[in-house]
Amino acid sequence: MLNIEGKTVELFAPMNPGAPLVVLNGEAGEGAEVANAVRRLTDVDFALAAVSGLCWEDDLTPWAIPPIAKGQAPCAGNADAYLGQLTGSVLPEVLEALPTAPAYVALAGYSLAGLFALYAMVRTDVFARVASASGSLWYPGFVEYAQSHAPARKPDALYLSLGDREGRTRNPLMRPVEDNTRQLAEYYRGLGIPMTLEMNPGGHFNDPNGRMARAIAWILES
Repeated sequence: MLNIEGKTVELFAPMNPGAPLVVLNGEAGEGAEVANAVRRLTDVDFALAAVSGLCWEDDLTPWAIPPIAKGQAPCAGNADAYLGQLTGSVLPEVLEALPTAPAYVALAGYSLAGLFALYAMVRTDVFARVASASGSLWYPGFVEYAQSHAPARKPDALYLSLGDREGRTRNPLMRPVEDNTRQLAEYYRGLGIPMTLEMNPGGHFNDPNGRMARAIAWILES
């Protein structure tokens, strides 16, 4: 367990030297479940750094928007600041804690953390593979932003997923999520990025750790 500038990192070391490192932004305590689920899905060895202690509406959003629903906080749009902390402070300490340098570093996340993963793909060339599971691609202006800003590094593998009922929400702001996800999938394919879009049964809160594990397993095997 590492504590770095207010963030907590659960580090699950690989079995073999040089295995890839997956950075997962998520909730406290979910790293072990996701890591174990990934290992049930693939024989590819990997290290997992599960980062928690995030303020999701602030740290993972690319720009400020008002509250998305009554009683919720606004989103502050501090993704650039958090990305700087992640790549400048958190990741170097994680790499130092590993027995050897990883073959590559991947970035993964669910919901707003999935949105952040795609935003990070534009803002930095650190991450060789990216997984966005049920990403919050309803976020206002994100499709337009992604389509007008090429990735800083074309990833070797990109995974997108969504629940097949996520677009049936009562919140009008979130209803475009399936159309937006499909639109971005086509855009990334057009860039020649090796990628997949998986549609899962259910809404946004159905089996998030299982969806995240499948996403990570796919980018590891690609």
